[in-house]
Amino acid sequence: VQLQAYGGGLVQAGGSLRLSCAASGLTFSLYNMAWFRQAPGKEREFVAAIRRTDDTYYVDSVKGQFTISRDNAKNTVYLQLNSLKPEDTAVYYCAATKYYSGYQVTDFSPAYWGQGTLVTVSS
Repeated sequence: VQLQAYGGGLVQAGGSLRLSCAASGLTFSLYNMAWFRQAPGKEREFVAAIRRTDDTYYVDSVKGQFTISRDNAKNTVYLQLNSLKPEDTAVYYCAATKYYSGYQVTDFSPAYWGQGTLVTVSS
């Protein structure tokens, strides 16, 4: 199984980016997908998830700012980042698991991780 995240970069505050994560080696439509991020000097944190049913979940700090989506035909999950702030600077990781209910939004336990893509937001 391979999860290849890309789309990060340097952007000014207020700008937008779209992250992509291409999956291979698994039946993508059967997996729940998520994005996490790890800011410098901080622990990795859950950002958003999308179940195989297309239900979406977000940590409170990014609601209305980020949008997660998926394209099962392309085996790809996306994270649209809007109105970016310097505090959104982090390495963003995609993740996959078959088991996620969304009942506890941040309780996503990945079976697989991607390698991360760096988002840097300048002020």
